[in-house]
Amino acid sequence: MPKFEYVGVADGKQVKGEIEAATKEEAGLMLRKKRIRTLSLRSKSFDLKMPKLFSGIRLQDISRFTRQFAAMVSAGLPLVQCLDILGEQTESVELGKAIKSVSGDIQGGNNLADAMMKFPKAFNSLYCNMVAAGEQSGNLDGVLNRLAEYQEKADALRRKIKGAMTYPAIVAIVATGATVAMLAFVIPTFAQMFVDMGGELPAPTKVVMFFSDMLLAYWWAIVIVIVVSLVAFTQYYKTPKGHIQVDAIKLKLPVFGDLERKSAVSRFSQTLSTLLASGVTIIEALTITARTSGNKILEIGIMRTVEKIQGGLSIAEPLKETGVFPPMVIHMVSVGEKTGDLAGMLKKVSEFYQEEVDAAVEALTSVIEPIMICLLAVIIGGMLIAMYLPMFDMVGMVG
Repeated sequence: MPKFEYVGVADGKQVKGEIEAATKEEAGLMLRKKRIRTLSLRSKSFDLKMPKLFSGIRLQDISRFTRQFAAMVSAGLPLVQCLDILGEQTESVELGKAIKSVSGDIQGGNNLADAMMKFPKAFNSLYCNMVAAGEQSGNLDGVLNRLAEYQEKADALRRKIKGAMTYPAIVAIVATGATVAMLAFVIPTFAQMFVDMGGELPAPTKVVMFFSDMLLAYWWAIVIVIVVSLVAFTQYYKTPKGHIQVDAIKLKLPVFGDLERKSAVSRFSQTLSTLLASGVTIIEALTITARTSGNKILEIGIMRTVEKIQGGLSIAEPLKETGVFPPMVIHMVSVGEKTGDLAGMLKKVSEFYQEEVDAAVEALTSVIEPIMICLLAVIIGGMLIAMYLPMFDMVGMVG
């Protein structure tokens, strides 16, 4: 029977060991019957240590670490012991090194938030500020649970948007590959046959043959132009002006713009709500939210809001001036300010716009799918028709 290694908490103490079970689910059930809260459970059979080709830190790694860290802190384990255990069992090599270094800093007398700030790739400003608020309030486990929930929702939102973009990207790649293959291999065969046949070729056939000749003769120049264009766009996007202009265009696109705007509002509401509920001040929370907004136009608008709040204004009016937030969001923020429950109102806004993002993703998929299929049919079908037109003429002449 397969063996599973586990790390868990029982009676407020950390325990580890092995258990035999048919499946991982059955092993977890057996541990729960023994009143052991499972922190880690993995199969011992065929547990080969393979070299990790991609040792970067993913959002899922941070989210899993945060959830397990919160469970261990809630169980009363010392921070150093929690970090040592999690540093050993994490799948990300880079994250494991960061956690072990944080553990060493805490043993040296630093607090948790300051130690985490040394590793911005693993623990961003939002993470560190929430941890600092949790340490100051004595509610670190609650803040960590809230942070893990935030990360899981953020990851789910990102995966939904990526899922919406996957289909059109695949269709675009297939269409490009099919077009290049026909121009490079199929069209030249027909072209040689038409040359041997002689006579005047239809205009569509001449156009397709021209593109085929250009591809075969100057493919290296086309590759260089594409690479240079991509590099130039990337460098331009890194400049402040380019970043602003590209993000502004993204918000104005017909179908993609609606998804970009709704996802930005959802991310803003969720981030700000999480920070405020964790005890972070409104100025600091807005500043962190601006940096993690994901859109430069939204970031500039939020930073202007921070300046006006420092001047004595409320939040709602400056947010309205950004032009990014819908009237419903502004109204709910205003109500939250007046009732003293801004974090609760923002959480409701986030939940509403998460549903809106789901609807926007479905709408985007339903619109793009037929468009991409039609585009693929027009390109491939157009080339085939252009190459068959001379044959129709030949048949007519023979008839």
